[in-house]
Order: sequence, then C-alpha cells, then structure tokens
Amino acid sequence: MRLADFISRDMEPILAQWEAFAATLLPAAADMESSALRDYGQQILLAVVKDLRTSQTREAQREKSLGGTLGPIDAAETAAQTHAVLRARAGFDINQLLAEYRALRASVLRLWMDECALEAPDLDDVIRFNEAIDQAISESVTVFSAQVEQSRNLLLGMLGHDLRSPLQAIQVTASYLGALNAGERVSEAAGRLIRSGARMQALLDDLTDFNRTKLGLGINVTSTSVNLADVLADELDVLRSVHPDRQIELQVNGNLQGVWDGRRLQQLLGNLVLNAIKYGAKDTPVRVDATGDGTHVHIDVRNCGPAIERAMLASIFDPLTQGPDHQSKSGTAGSLGLGLYIASEIAKAHHGSIEARSDETETSFSVSLPRVQRTAEDTDGSSQ
Repeated sequence: MRLADFISRDMEPILAQWEAFAATLLPAAADMESSALRDYGQQILLAVVKDLRTSQTREAQREKSLGGTLGPIDAAETAAQTHAVLRARAGFDINQLLAEYRALRASVLRLWMDECALEAPDLDDVIRFNEAIDQAISESVTVFSAQVEQSRNLLLGMLGHDLRSPLQAIQVTASYLGALNAGERVSEAAGRLIRSGARMQALLDDLTDFNRTKLGLGINVTSTSVNLADVLADELDVLRSVHPDRQIELQVNGNLQGVWDGRRLQQLLGNLVLNAIKYGAKDTPVRVDATGDGTHVHIDVRNCGPAIERAMLASIFDPLTQGPDHQSKSGTAGSLGLGLYIASEIAKAHHGSIEARSDETETSFSVSLPRVQRTAEDTDGSSQ
C-alpha cells in the first residue's frame, strides 16, 4: 500500500499515537484535553498526503531536499504554523515541539512498515514523506520562535511599565529624606538611595527602549528646535558630578542648532561617555568634540586605553554585548550591555549614523546627525 493511502485510511490510529505522546510532554500537557493534544495534527497529515500525491520532478525533489520550497501546499503551512502558535501559548518548549514531529514521523513509518510486512515499501514514498515532515518542522519552528520572542518582549514591556511606579516612589522618598537635614548618616543613606535609584532608572530605560526595538516600534523621538551645544553641556555636567574622579572635556565648533530630540541625544551621549569611562584609561580624559557643518552635526567621543579587538568591534553595537573584562573594569554587574545598542538606535531614529574605531592610540565613537529630518515618505522613497 502506498504511504499516502495508508495515512488516509489509518488517520485515527496515527492521531491516537500523536495524542498519547503529546500527553507525556509535561507540565504543558497536564491539563490539556484530547482535542488540544491533537490540535492541527489531522490537517498536517492531510497536507502531507496531498504532498505525496502531487507530481514532483527529480529536480524539484532535489531542490526541496536542499531546503528549497515548492510553495505552500494548501493547509500545510497554515496548519504547521498554527500548531506552533498554540503549542507556544500552551507552554511547550521548542524541544517538545520537535519531539512531537519526531514521534509522528516514527509512528507513521512504523505502522506503515507493519502494514507492508509482505511487500517492500516504496522508498520514494519514504523520502517524500520525510521531506514533507521536515517542511512542516521548518514552518513550525520559525513561527514558534517568533511567538516565544513576541511573548517575551510583551512580558518585558509589562514588567518595565509596572516597575516605574514603585521606583518613582523610592526616588521621591529618598529625595525627601535627603532634604530633611536629619544628620550625616541619614543624608549619606539618602544619597545612596538616590544614586541606586538613578542606576535602576537607567537600566529600566534601556530595557524599555530595547523592548520597543524588538517589538518593531523603534526608538520614540520627539524632535524640537534645540542647540546641541547646550544639550550636550548639560549632560556632561551631570556625568561630571556622578564621576568626579574623571576628566570629561567638551569642545564645540560651528553652529549646533537643529531639530532633534534633545533628551534622546543626551541619552546617546551619556551612553557613549559612560562606555568611555568604563573601558578607558582612568588617568586620561574623555574628550567630546561636537562640530557643525552645513548639513550635519558630528559628535565624537574619544578615550585612551586598550584597543578593542577587531572581532569585538564588528559586533559592538549588537544588543547584550559587553567587553570581555566588563566585570573587572566596572566592579559591578550594573549594566545590561545595551548602552551602545541604544545609542545606535537613537542615531538611526534621527536618520543619522554611528561608527566605532579603535587602535592602540585611542578608541572613538563618531555620530553623524543630519540637520534636516527626513519624512516617512522620503525614507520610503530612498529605500527603493
């Protein structure tokens, strides 16, 4: 009997084995009913049957075996993808999802081999069946991974939102204690709370911004007419007060008036300078140069210190990336490794760019910001 005919005839025994195996995938399957355990199994198998019965040239079969696609096979893509979404929402992990397909493959072939005990099974059917199952796996894994990532990002977004209120209460209370003049010990304790709250706020802001970018929302900017000379100077004053033992220099050249989000560019500069403080030589200054020309403003942040390795430099703006000696340099794990990534995203949100260079002499981060912001229509047109 050909495999497609066997699957059509013995659909119920195959699905019974699928359900029995799915029930063993705990804890996700603990409270699932029969229909949920079988979900979309029949549709996936019907799509496999259609694939087996569809004429296929050797060249097309070879292309498919190498990972090429023949286009959607009616319900195969939809069934496999929907199955993956439902499994992700039910709490299955990706290993359990793959285990279901391995069990389905083994069950079908074993039952069919028993049926073909007196005659040799068609080897082409075996190959075609495995290819169809592999295609369903590929579709399921792609959608399952996307579903898990989306759920994680939504969780991070809700967590970031819910943490803001208690953090603000801590910061307000700490500021109140600091203003009481209740003695040196109370003032020192309030100062520690204020600094710790500021660090937590920075981490939370980075987490929120990172989450927005992963959800495809990008960095939110509200542009107004600002003078970057004043914006940058204000941010560096704050950084100097937080790091009184480090020398931070600012050099301004040309006209720095333009339309940008001043708060976001302070965040960008702060992330770059903090990175320079963290990894640069402590006995040398961090230098910030801001230069305006006819169309752009350029911001360069430079520090002396060990050169960044070429492999590290290539991925330095990737999220969750930190230097190999991060712990020893900073003395604390108070960073998510998102600072440079957020800085890069802020530059992109202003239709600008940022690049890093490093050698034995110095490390520099160069930001270029256009004075005229492109509209969404301009952006769409330029990408064509």
